[in-house]
Amino acid sequence: MKFGVIVFPGSNCDHDAFYAVANNLGQPAEFIWHDSTSLGDIDAVILPGGFSYGDYLRCGAIAKFSPVMQAVKKFAADGGLVLGVCNGFQILVESGLLPGALIRNRDLKFICRELRLSVATTDSPFTGAAQKDQVVRLPIAHGEGCYIADERTLDELEAEDRIAFRYIDNANGSMRDIAGILNKERNVMGLMPHPERVTEPLMGGTDGRLVFESMLRAAAVHA
Repeated sequence: MKFGVIVFPGSNCDHDAFYAVANNLGQPAEFIWHDSTSLGDIDAVILPGGFSYGDYLRCGAIAKFSPVMQAVKKFAADGGLVLGVCNGFQILVESGLLPGALIRNRDLKFICRELRLSVATTDSPFTGAAQKDQVVRLPIAHGEGCYIADERTLDELEAEDRIAFRYIDNANGSMRDIAGILNKERNVMGLMPHPERVTEPLMGGTDGRLVFESMLRAAAVHA
């Protein structure tokens, strides 16, 4: 399974994502510059965490206009797997690929710590290798990670089983403890915590592997 890792000006977790899939999971991967109009021959896209240019206006507000995002939208529309982590989640929301918004944390402070999450659904290519309600520990590092949406959208996410992960330790104030969500077709996921940072014991844990291993399993089933 070949992964494409999008690189925006200012990205600082692109190499983390690349290392996680290439070194720790042994999968081919390549970087894709934000100016590219094509994704090439990839099977999954990762929009990494960190930062993107224009975040001083609103996280992801300018990055959504990058040429590569048109290719990402087409890829998603064709059923390709798209994972947005942290800033990548913010870009997916700004681009309209996922509903809702991400705003300043409840206490208006940047938070960098490990949190406990529960797997809210296993009915997705990103969580299929997990158990329902499985508890995982993933690190966060964000200032604008508080997920909000109108009540109708939140109810839809609940009713359609599109909440992928929930916070047990809700440090940022996200509504309904939402840490990650899926699109209606279930092939796009935005996740605020960083699974790529816990994919080998040396990094303090391996809980993040379940996201990527789920993607590998989904790709194998599809093939």
